[in-house]
Amino acid sequence: MNPKVHLGVVLVAAWVATCAGADEVPKGYQQIVPRGSIPAIDAPRFVTAAQARMPDAAWVLGVVVAGQARAYSLNLLNRHEIVNDRAGDTAFAAVW
Repeated sequence: MNPKVHLGVVLVAAWVATCAGADEVPKGYQQIVPRGSIPAIDAPRFVTAAQARMPDAAWVLGVVVAGQARAYSLNLLNRHEIVNDRAGDTAFAAVW
């Protein structure tokens, strides 16, 4: 892993650990919506493109994890922001 990326992950993890359970927003940050007010999707269901009835010009967040392709509608992610998913034995989060 790139050392800069690793350091960034450590810093974000440390910030989250410091703020976890805290009622106050850390200095220098502005809280727009209360913590926990945007529900994640924890058990996504997938359909074919034809069944989704999405316009051809619709935007999606596409990922390939463990050799499996996934597409998440950005219209849906605008309302939920996080999809907790699994491909094979790999758990991951799609975040918008």
